Amino acid sequence: MKKKYEFKSVVAETLLIPLYMRAKESRRKDAILRDLQAEQLVESIEYDYSKFDGAKLSAIGCVVRGLYFDNTIRHFIATRKNPIIVNVGCGLDTRYQRIEEHDKAIFYEMDLPEVIDLRRDLLPEPAGDHYIAGSLLETQWMDDLRKKHPEGEFVIVIEGVLMYFYEKQVRQLLTRLADRFSGGEVWFDVCGPMMANSKYIKPDSLRGHEAQIRSGLKDGHEVENWEPRLQLIDQALYQRFFPKRWGFGGRLMGLFPDICRKSSSLLGYKIK
Repeated sequence: MKKKYEFKSVVAETLLIPLYMRAKESRRKDAILRDLQAEQLVESIEYDYSKFDGAKLSAIGCVVRGLYFDNTIRHFIATRKNPIIVNVGCGLDTRYQRIEEHDKAIFYEMDLPEVIDLRRDLLPEPAGDHYIAGSLLETQWMDDLRKKHPEGEFVIVIEGVLMYFYEKQVRQLLTRLADRFSGGEVWFDVCGPMMANSKYIKPDSLRGHEAQIRSGLKDGHEVENWEPRLQLIDQALYQRFFPKRWGFGGRLMGLFPDICRKSSSLLGYKIK
């Protein structure tokens, strides 16, 4: 039986976008990402998902991003002795369920209290995946994790979140992570300045939505200037993955990396 949920925050409501895109993708015969849990979650939430059906670029972008970060976590688990995975702004992400190697690491899901309440209702806390209610702008959850796992090697993934915060807030967050998680890694996606500096250009899944893009970044090395303890590992362009699925416009855009970076990219950093 489907259940209707009311969201207090317009940003919190955006968690349904990647969930729906993963569910749609999972039903395809040629799926980039299989996510049976996402299919079940979508079926259990009463919501008008049809508003996202025309968002073709977001549809492929969400699953490319999900697979990219899944593989990042798989590699981290395979190369670390005490891996701790922290999914910041987790929404209804099902990475723990998708990654077969999850028993070799400790997972944490962190999001706003209303999202964690929703998550507990729809996706009860597994033994190896722990839920934290809070804000990414707070430091208590960071200090608690560092204290709980003094020998832990942390990778923090912030997926589909930072573009809703101002650059000042993003800088502050990255500095606070660098203060506490030396030797770890932080991975996140960004919109480019093309979207952040425009009232009219938004991801196609957000057209008509109240959520606003508040920050953008083109060059991943700029973050190293913000916070010298962060060293760029990778700046990946969405259009380079599964090019046939992007359509003619997406493939054409992929031929021009500079334009791609002005739109969006995927970033990873080592924390010195």
